[in-house]
Amino acid sequence: MEKYQIDQLIAQIGKMNIWAISGGRVGIVDGALVLPVGKGYKVIVELNGKDYYDVKRVYGKANKVKGVVKDVDCFQIGEIAYQASCFVNVKFGEVK
Repeated sequence: MEKYQIDQLIAQIGKMNIWAISGGRVGIVDGALVLPVGKGYKVIVELNGKDYYDVKRVYGKANKVKGVVKDVDCFQIGEIAYQASCFVNVKFGEVK
């Protein structure tokens, strides 16, 4: 994603959601938005080829995928990203 797309994604997620998810920490790795959650977990948001977002909950330095929700639109991205950050008590996506 380009910088303007990242800025738009942050606006769509919402600054208060960003604070709730990662304490305001935002990274960009290989064109994806990375929100470090804690205890080794991260939320990664990528733009897919259909102009929707894929949201992943990953763990550790090897980025082991713990859940994925695909084809999220701009109206749902804040809620889905927040759910991905709740690794202690919320199931998220399906890993196949």
